Amino acid sequence: MTELLQILAPILLVDIMNPVLLAVMIFVASGARPVLNSLALLVGHAVSYFLAGYLLSFGLDVITKWLEAPGSLEYALGGLLGVALVIWGAVPVKPDKNPDMPTWELTPLSCLIFGAVVAAVGIPFAVPYLGAIDQILKAGVDTTVMWYVFIIYNLGYALPFLVVPGAILVLGEGAKAWLDRLNNGVIWVADNIMPWLIVLLGVWLIYQCVGYFL
Repeated sequence: MTELLQILAPILLVDIMNPVLLAVMIFVASGARPVLNSLALLVGHAVSYFLAGYLLSFGLDVITKWLEAPGSLEYALGGLLGVALVIWGAVPVKPDKNPDMPTWELTPLSCLIFGAVVAAVGIPFAVPYLGAIDQILKAGVDTTVMWYVFIIYNLGYALPFLVVPGAILVLGEGAKAWLDRLNNGVIWVADNIMPWLIVLLGVWLIYQCVGYFL
């Protein structure tokens, strides 16, 4: 499991560059109960993200074992994902960094649900996460280890976003300007650096696929 986590670490760093989640957390933190609401949104997002990834991995693992071609199918899927990642990173697509924000009253419960919805809707576009799922399947770990790996990965994903409630607790009213600058920095990284990292991840998956079949 340690070796697998080492492989997943650079993918996790790319996955964390999520300007959408950060923007939504900053938005809910601008209203009443900023710390509680932002924490609730993060928890909802993290739980939904974890369950979606784990269930997708588990389902694909069952399918590959049922087809009795675990290696071939997993590496073929990885190759296709690699091609998709290269195209995704190479084409100058500008995703919406300011998703539609809720118009209802922001309460911890509504923020919890909203966080889960943001994660569920964004799963098809969470390309680094799909790359992580591919690596987990290739490792051929059992269901229990897969469970632990996903817990560790998703905790590592969620922890950096605690900067939002943390900044509010430390800086109070002064946190808004600082968080806005942070959000702008993350958007710049997502626009200028993340596409190159996604292309590299795609090339790596294609390399693994070609190497396996050769």
